[in-house]
Amino acid sequence: MSLFLSIEGGDGAGKSTQAELVMIHLKASGVDALLVHEPGGTDFGEQVRRLVKGDVERCPMSELFLFEAARAQLVQDVIRPALEAGRVVVTDRYADSSLAYQGFGRGLDLTDVHALNHAATGGLMPDATVLLDISPEQALARVDGSDGSEGRTDDPKQVRFEQEPIEFHRRVTEGFRALASAEPERWFVVGASATPDAVAEKVWSIVSNLLVLRGINRNA
Repeated sequence: MSLFLSIEGGDGAGKSTQAELVMIHLKASGVDALLVHEPGGTDFGEQVRRLVKGDVERCPMSELFLFEAARAQLVQDVIRPALEAGRVVVTDRYADSSLAYQGFGRGLDLTDVHALNHAATGGLMPDATVLLDISPEQALARVDGSDGSEGRTDDPKQVRFEQEPIEFHRRVTEGFRALASAEPERWFVVGASATPDAVAEKVWSIVSNLLVLRGINRNA
């Protein structure tokens, strides 16, 4: 029995950290699992990642098409085959990010974003989605290190969304919250302002319960 789990949230929420910690728990439990991220996970997707993280100007719709193209390749080449093989797949971002960022954040019509998401994924949606919920102010403080952390070390040209004004990030945050409220049977909202270990404990509690419900065997 497979399980498809996505981890969502705004920039600085800790998605990558939590996705990696989930994978550590899964492997320690003897679960056959795969971690992917968006955009990326395929040769084509990594090319798109470099483009969307760069400083090339594009309109919101062009940006959306880039993400959808990378997503379509990832679903076809990696995610769907892994699920069909009975594996657990954890993805750091998925289609809901396009709704939050290009829909709520950029202002594109949500109906159009939904339609393109469906076309790119072939209708494949996660069984469960964990939203790491944190204020954009606190999250961005993590990114630049003003909260006392080390911050990001990315090349400035490779940091695009983080450079958007705070109003953009507030719209993205509210977008994620609206998506979670509209589909509570799929979404699990976890406060992400605590330490990574404290957040990880909550996330793993959710994932371990999902494994039981799906009948996925664990040895720990």
